[in-house]
Amino acid sequence: MCKVRRVRDASLGTQLFVLQMVIVLLAVGGTAGVWAEHTRDQLDSLHQQRALAIAQSVAGLPQVREAFKLKNPETVLQPLAMSVQHETGADYVVIANAEQKRYAHPNTLLIGKQLSTDGTTVLKTGRSWVGTETGTIGTTVRGKAPIRDEYGSVIGLVSVGVLETTVVGQLGAALPPLVWTALAVLLAGLTLAAVITARVRRQTFGLEPREIAALLEQREGVLHGVKEGVLALDLNGRVSLVNDAARELLGNVGEDLTQMPVSERMRDVLGGADPGEDRVVLHGERVLVLNRTPVSVRGQHRGWVVTLRDRTELTRLARELHDTSSATEALRAQAHEFANRMHTIVGLLELGEHEAAINFITRSTGGAYATDLRERVQDPTLAALLLAKSAEAAERGARLVLSEDSTVPEGLLGDPQDAVLVVGNLVANAIDALDGAEGTIEVSVQADADGLRVRVGDSGPGIAPDLVEEVFREGFTTKAARSGPRGLGLALTRQACLRRGGWVRVRNSGGAVFTALLPAKARA
Repeated sequence: MCKVRRVRDASLGTQLFVLQMVIVLLAVGGTAGVWAEHTRDQLDSLHQQRALAIAQSVAGLPQVREAFKLKNPETVLQPLAMSVQHETGADYVVIANAEQKRYAHPNTLLIGKQLSTDGTTVLKTGRSWVGTETGTIGTTVRGKAPIRDEYGSVIGLVSVGVLETTVVGQLGAALPPLVWTALAVLLAGLTLAAVITARVRRQTFGLEPREIAALLEQREGVLHGVKEGVLALDLNGRVSLVNDAARELLGNVGEDLTQMPVSERMRDVLGGADPGEDRVVLHGERVLVLNRTPVSVRGQHRGWVVTLRDRTELTRLARELHDTSSATEALRAQAHEFANRMHTIVGLLELGEHEAAINFITRSTGGAYATDLRERVQDPTLAALLLAKSAEAAERGARLVLSEDSTVPEGLLGDPQDAVLVVGNLVANAIDALDGAEGTIEVSVQADADGLRVRVGDSGPGIAPDLVEEVFREGFTTKAARSGPRGLGLALTRQACLRRGGWVRVRNSGGAVFTALLPAKARA
């Protein structure tokens, strides 16, 4: 058990080396054993056929047949058998009659006695036989051939054999080349095992299995523990890794980009067709920020890692902060203007120009617009937005006009969040389109039981015909580059309308005219 534990606790390189050497030893040992056994069988077969050939040659000699007619055949057959044995190198040559009585034998004391092994098969069938038997001189491989008279009758047999020790000796003489070959193979196996072990060490950076397992567990823990989505793509655009946050943001992630249920804009950013940092993409109701970074391993480019951050809540808060800032700026501007007017009125009164003061007050009163707007747009949130946008437009040299057909009864909008989003983005886009130049922005808002209809037109340069559809794509903007992501307002507007079964469109009529339908309730 201690030795087994030592092997288990050994380094990965040592374990691989030992395992490979065991395999090599088993392969070489098995091959050598099979070779030795095969060679032994071949030697046995060779000596059996050789013994049988000698036996058949002796049995076919005329003097052998003639000797059987003598009163004492052994006087002729014994010298003949010894001569054949000496000349052929056989370990024995035995001649016997049909009663299995020996006429010739290496041991002369056994002449005249019965054979130690049964020769009945040869004597009765008249067919030769080969095999291995144990006789008076030991275990031998032998061949037996029948002796026939001139009429073809079997009158005796010849048995020729070679001792097993002779066969084993020949096998031993053939072993040195096998041993040297086995040693050469073992040496080659040792070298290859050392090379493979060194290569594995380099590929695993010298880390042991337990260390690799620990790194994998740490990687999985970190990967699935981060709040940002992480998506790894190989050189062919196949997804090789995705964490839980990415699955939550993207939904069902396929094996490659073509199988992802995402928009063309998302696919362009993931695939690299839209490069750059902090690319803003709409996915469902989420606003995502994507960064695509190339991955290199040992100096070779292996793919890309895409990180995804959910900016939905941040974008909503930024929009609300912008609206609040706009309202604040509008109030600041009105307060400043009000102070100037009050100073003018006080000056006129001190100068005794009472009639002029009354006329100035009459001309400069601005409550009419707010009162008229509140009467037609009775929803307080939407009215406040339009009032703030009117002040913002005035600050930037433009004039916001509420159309005569505008009417929003109180209570029809329900939750005004989407209405504020649509109207606010369309008006902000119209203000930006004027780009600080003097102009007019006409806004029409009409609400009924079916929903809210919005029309926003400006006196700007309009939109190029080939960009009519592009303006609604997230990331698209005709404005000069400014800090922060651009090109989201119109995309969010279309998303809000489509989500509730409505639409948003644009046409040119003395400038860009955006129309939108925001149904009161979401439709299937």
